[in-house]
This record gives sequence, C-alpha cells and structure tokens, in this order.
Amino acid sequence: MGEFEARERRESFDYAGAKVELVEPATVLAAARVNAVELIHKATWPAPVQRVDLTVSSADADGEPMHVFTSAISTAADPLSRESVRRLVLGADPIGILLAKRIDEGDPLATKIVDGVGTAALAAYKKLGLDRVPKPATQREPSTLADATVGLQASVTYDESGTIVRLRAEVPRDAVSPAHLQAFAGLTLQAVLELAGPESLTGRRYVLSRESVPQPKMPQTTQNVTLDQVGGLADIVAELRQIAVSFRHPEAMARWGARRPQGILMYGPPGTGKTMLSRALANEIGADFREIRTPEILDKWLGGSERNIKQIFREARRYRVPTLILFDEFDSIISYAGSGGDAASQAINAVAGIFKQEMNDLIEANPNVIVVATTNFPHRVDDSLIRSGRFDVKVSVPKPDEASRAEIFRKMIRGLIATHEAPGFKMFADDLDLAELARTSHGMTGADIKEVLRRVQLSKAMQDARTGGVVDPISQADLAAGIREMALPRPGGA
Repeated sequence: MGEFEARERRESFDYAGAKVELVEPATVLAAARVNAVELIHKATWPAPVQRVDLTVSSADADGEPMHVFTSAISTAADPLSRESVRRLVLGADPIGILLAKRIDEGDPLATKIVDGVGTAALAAYKKLGLDRVPKPATQREPSTLADATVGLQASVTYDESGTIVRLRAEVPRDAVSPAHLQAFAGLTLQAVLELAGPESLTGRRYVLSRESVPQPKMPQTTQNVTLDQVGGLADIVAELRQIAVSFRHPEAMARWGARRPQGILMYGPPGTGKTMLSRALANEIGADFREIRTPEILDKWLGGSERNIKQIFREARRYRVPTLILFDEFDSIISYAGSGGDAASQAINAVAGIFKQEMNDLIEANPNVIVVATTNFPHRVDDSLIRSGRFDVKVSVPKPDEASRAEIFRKMIRGLIATHEAPGFKMFADDLDLAELARTSHGMTGADIKEVLRRVQLSKAMQDARTGGVVDPISQADLAAGIREMALPRPGGA
C-alpha cells in the first residue's frame, strides 16, 4: 500500500532536549522530486528566533539530479504581518483577550473590527518608517555545518540585514535517504541553538510534515479547509500555492512591478471540489471569504441585477484586507452574452457588460481582492468575460482518477483519525486497502467519497447508540459496502 496507507508513518529523534517527529520522510523525498515541500508549519521557537522555514526540493547540478535541503531562520518579526498587527491592536487587556478568542472562533464581526483598526495602525507604522529593519553593525561570514554520521554538509550564509540565517545542502537523488532529511533537520536546530542558547530547545516538540498538522479535536469543515487537506489535485494545489505566495509577499510584487493574478476561473463536473479549493486558497492567503450566490445578483426588476453587481464591486473596492470573492455557479449569474435582439438577450448582455467593466475597475483599484468564478458549464460563459486581464488563471478541475481517489480517501480518513480518535477509541481498522477502495469507487468525485464516509460514520454511530459502545472500528468491508451503496441507481434515475 505504501503511499496510500491510512495511518501516518512517523520517525522520532531527540535533539538538544527537543523531540522531533518526521512524518513519512520517504514520501516527502518522493514528493520533492515534483514540487518543493515545506516541512514546518506553525511552530513556536525560542527567542530571538521568530520563524524557521525548512524546504526539500529538486534541482540539477552539472546534469545530475539532486535533492536540495534549505532552511531559513529568521530573528526579525514581520511588523507588517496580519498576526503582528492584530497583536498590536489587541494587546493583553481583557477586551483584547476577548476579541482574540472571538477571532480564533471565526467570528467575522470581531475579525473585521480588529483588522479595520489594524489597517489604520499599519498605515501609521509605514508612515513613521518603523517597518524598516535596522542593519547590524557587523556582518557574519559564511560558514559550514556538518553531520558526520551521514556525511552531510550544509553551507551557512547570512542576509544583509543579519536577521536571516540560511542553510543549504545537496544530496544526489540516487543516494538520498530519510537519514539525510533527519541530519539536515538536526543541523537546522543546531543553528537555532547558536542563536537562542544551549538549553533553549529543551522540552519543545517539532513536527516535520508535508501537510499542516491537524489541530486535535477540531472538526474539518469547508470553512477551515486548507490546501494541505485537498487530495488528488496536486498540480492545481501547486498552482494555487503560487498565487497565495504572491498575495503574502506584496513587497516582492511591488519591487518588480508585477501584477499578481486577481481573477481565477475554475471549471469542471459537479462535486470535484471547486468551491472547496476556493475556500482553501482564501485560508492559505489568510484572506476573508465572501461568497456571492445567484439570488444576491439576479433581480426580476429591470436594471436590478446591474445595480446589485455594481454594489458588490463597490464594496469590494473598499476592502482593506485580503479578500477572496467567490462567484459560485458563475454561468447561472452571467449567462452567455448572446447577440439576440429580444429583451432577455439584452438583459443578459447588460449584466455581462456591467460585470466586465466592474471587474476591470476592481483590478485597477484594489490589489487586495481576488475574484474566483466557478462553473460546471464553461461553454455557457462568454469568452470576453473571462479573457486574460480579467481571469488570468483558468483551472480545469476534473473527476479524480484512481490514484487521486486513493489520495482523497487517505486525506479524508487521516483527518477523521486526527479529529476523533482518542485513547480507548479507534475509529478505523489498521488493514484498510486504500488502493482497492480507489479501484472500486470508479467514477466517484471527492464529494461522493465524502458521502461514503458520512454514511459509514452514521451507521457506526447508530450501532454505538443501540449497543452502548460495543462497535468495531470502520473496516475495509464497511467502506466497500458504502461504495456499493453509493453506486446503486437512484430512484427515478436512468
């Protein structure tokens, strides 16, 4: 089963009093052949270290494929990050603590209040020049760190500000092993120790994983979904990550005069995850999410639909924090702009024309906003509406193939395990064959697989309620039966 095992394989080691866990290191190395893999998510570091990024990627050196290990250790807090600005606004008084709690719980009103005040604080911060990091009096010379056990050497360099330490090591692809990954993690922690002190890591725990570590007992919902949790769409996820990077680093965009994409069209069959991808992108950026549904635009009165579109975009031009606006089922909102002379065609053309102009104005006026349109029927949308310049990125979201379905099963089941399993309660059996489940679920979408799991969970919960807890974990047979049930013709179907 290998890559498609339902439960994660972890390798642990201790370093300077810290416990380090490598989650599926062999899979990490395999994935790094295709895309760069970031391994540290939301970790807490000893002062003065603020952030550590550790990445594994692939490159060619003199024609030889290599695995490249890099890490960046930053001792400078980003004064312009949303988190920093929120901390500045909230403070430590009772009201600040209450607002922080409401933000963590997803309260949109509390979030808008704090971010609104933060926008003003941020403008003042920039005006006073406090966003500039002072340069140190002296610069440190490049050096080398080495792990004698596996013979790994990492170059150590420092940026001009002296606030970022960078490590880099290369290993030929044919020779690389999880031991090299562990060794590089150790060298990174050694560099942290040199900055923070010999006892600074004692009692800490770090998880190196290509996916964000799920927060325990936090149910996965469409509201908190991340790109890490999206299964079976690796190429699309990689493209969306690049878009997220462009939003998280506006200073790099400004330096090069680059215009990041602000319009994305996602199209494909129902149930393939277009709306979920939109929410995941918003969460990856750290953006507010605004979904526009058909009734908010279409109006039976003449001119009403046009007024509604203008109002939506008028509000969007005023947003001062990153915001993703989703036009779901775009074809039902903006149908094909036909050339007919009847009243219906004229109304459609009027709505489409207003949308084009408003989209153009939004891109010019507010780089904080990204517009995503999704449709199951792209042929119903006029090409002029979605041309480059309005919708620069067009993403086809297909039905998953067999390997993708196995990946979807893997991620969904692991998410359920992380959320619900506890000492004394085992949710899934150990012998699940995800490759076989993928084979037998031919033609299913991610939404179908989610429904299979929902039905099996409900069945087990009902058994639990009737028997008082004497229920076996969800087995291969349970999931296979759920797949067969989903595949049965629906009443009234063809």
